[in-house]
Amino acid sequence: MSEKLTPQQLVSQQLSQLTQLETLLDTEKDVLQQQNPDALIHLTAEKNDLLLAIQRIDNAIGQSFEFKQEKLAGKFTSLLSEIEAILVRCKQQNQINGLIIHQSQLSVERMKTSLLENHSKSSMTYNSKGKTSGGLSSLGIKA
Repeated sequence: MSEKLTPQQLVSQQLSQLTQLETLLDTEKDVLQQQNPDALIHLTAEKNDLLLAIQRIDNAIGQSFEFKQEKLAGKFTSLLSEIEAILVRCKQQNQINGLIIHQSQLSVERMKTSLLENHSKSSMTYNSKGKTSGGLSSLGIKA
């Protein structure tokens, strides 16, 4: 940000970025449900860049004396309410995405256990954390 933005521009830019973040989180949910790792990698990088930009604007707003004065005068009430609502929705969507990731991890763990049990019933053991592990003992390979 080489030029100094007005408080109105800063708040408007933050609203725009948060709207983009909300859209990205919705897209992330779809990508997680489709189990598309390539799209997820791209999306994660895009989300990270956007979060850094949001943080920069947030810092600029926090350091703006003009913003603080105008906020006290009630200038940004509706915009700030809209920003607050988007933040709540983003937090909820992020929690949903986290649950999808958690369920996917559980599913992968169940599949791994099932494959290990079917492949090497006789060499099935448990590790120190109580997880099953098995190996291809004839090849000297442990899973």
